[in-house]
Amino acid sequence: PRQPAKTLWYDRPRYVYLEFCVEDSRDVKVDFEEQRLVFSCKNADGVEFYNEINLYARVNSKDSREKRSDRSITCFMRKWKEKVAWPRITKENIKPAWLSVDFDNWRDWEGDEEVERAMVEQYAEV
Repeated sequence: PRQPAKTLWYDRPRYVYLEFCVEDSRDVKVDFEEQRLVFSCKNADGVEFYNEINLYARVNSKDSREKRSDRSITCFMRKWKEKVAWPRITKENIKPAWLSVDFDNWRDWEGDEEVERAMVEQYAEV
């Protein structure tokens, strides 16, 4: 049986970030589409995780990436329209139980572009 992974998200001027909280993930698949993201993987116990998100706005799927760590899979999706805030990650105005705002990383954008660029470059190096 598949279940959704606990997911955190936050918004930045150029990118939207999603973190799928699955420890010791394997068989990770992330499919970035213009208006949708599909995520799947298994954990060490063989439990299958699957999340499908119809996105609030368009993203550039060719300039979107994911990075796997021992604790989670972080996706950063390049916004089609930069510097336009997303009030939510989903197209529908509903909040699935497995989805939360990542308040540790949520902050005002002012002067944040350099920090964001550094984060993206750090992910890209791995």
